[in-house]
Amino acid sequence: MSTHVVASPRTTGEPGERILRYTLVERVHHWLGAAFYVYCLITGLAFWSPYMFWLAVLVGGGPTARFWHPWFGMAFTGSMLWMYRMWRPDMLTTDADRRWKKQVKHYIENDDQNLPPEGRFNYGQKIFFWLMFYGVILLLISGLGLWFVESIPSSLRWLRYLSVTVHVVAAMATIGGFIIHVYMGTAMIRGGYTSIIRGEVSTAWARTHHRLWYDQVTKKTSTGK
Repeated sequence: MSTHVVASPRTTGEPGERILRYTLVERVHHWLGAAFYVYCLITGLAFWSPYMFWLAVLVGGGPTARFWHPWFGMAFTGSMLWMYRMWRPDMLTTDADRRWKKQVKHYIENDDQNLPPEGRFNYGQKIFFWLMFYGVILLLISGLGLWFVESIPSSLRWLRYLSVTVHVVAAMATIGGFIIHVYMGTAMIRGGYTSIIRGEVSTAWARTHHRLWYDQVTKKTSTGK
C-alpha cells in the first residue's frame, strides 16, 4: 500500500503539503461497506421490532427488505474481509497503542495535544475495526441459521434460538460502535470525515493526530523509499 506526501493547492486551513491518507481503493471499499451496513441496519431494525417496521418502507417494503437483507449482509461480509486484507497490519496493537490507552481521557476530552503519539490508526479506531470484524463473523454465522432456519431440524431448535440471540447481540454491538465511529469522525475530529472522501490530510493534521505515522511517511518521502 502506498502512502506518501502529495502536492495539492487544497488545504484545511494550513498551507503546504498534503499527505495521502487513504488510497482510492481504500475509500471505495470503506464507502461500499458503509452502504451495505446501513442497508442491513435499516432492514434489521425493521425486522427486530414492530415499532420500527416503518423503516422497511424506506427500502421498498417488507418483502423486498426480507429478500435483500441477507444478500446485503453477504456483501458487507465480503467488504469487511477485503478491508481486513488491506488494513490488518495497521490494526495490530503496538506499544504506542498501550501508552495511548492509558491517556484515553485526553482523547475523550478532545485534547489531542496531550496524547502520546500514535501510528496510522489510534487505539480507539483499532477497537472499532476489530469490533466490526468479529461482529460480522458472528452476524454471518447466526444469519445463515436464520436464513435457512427451515433446514434446522426440530431436535436442534435450540440452534434457532441461539441464532436469534447471537444475531441481535452482535447487531447491537456493531450499531453502538458504528454510532460512535460516525460521531467521532464527523463531529469530534475535524478533518477525519473529509480524509475518507478526498483521501488527503494536511501535514498539520497528520502531526497532530497521528504523529508516528506522519514521521514514518515523511521519512520515507525524504529518503525516496
